[in-house]
Amino acid sequence: MGRTSFDLVEPHIPSLRRYALVLLRQDEQRADDLVQDCLVRALSRWHLWRHPGNLRGWLFTILHNIYVNDVARAVARPDVVEIQDYFPSMAVPANQVHSIQLREVVKAIQGLSDPQRQTLLLVTMEGFSYDETAEITGVPIGTVMSRLSRARDKVREEVAGETKSRGRSAT
Repeated sequence: MGRTSFDLVEPHIPSLRRYALVLLRQDEQRADDLVQDCLVRALSRWHLWRHPGNLRGWLFTILHNIYVNDVARAVARPDVVEIQDYFPSMAVPANQVHSIQLREVVKAIQGLSDPQRQTLLLVTMEGFSYDETAEITGVPIGTVMSRLSRARDKVREEVAGETKSRGRSAT
């Protein structure tokens, strides 16, 4: 008995959800909706997937395109209030250096522009190559490399700035 389309897609759901959570700044409900929209679109257009092909890349491209279209639609309707600026508070127990550093990195990543954040996460967290990331986001590979470099630099600068300012306030 052959594998169904859902059997092939199912192992990719956790990665899709993780990427959607980052795109939507940890809004779980919207991230779940985005993943569901992606899966519905993928399964309804299953005939468009090139067998054999990079199924994971195809799914991420669908999710990315839905997200970009949703953002463009929201910009076109300025009367709609988006909750994308909401960041859940992160309680950190005292003397938890690693937790504080992680919070600073997350804050720095969330402060990146959408294209830089998307590129950074596709390459570093999801392990896509530059070529695959270029295909998913629909930009040239040089743009991927530039966005990734700028994103890494900004995160480093932000985290270094947080460390310096925390050190000054402690003295």
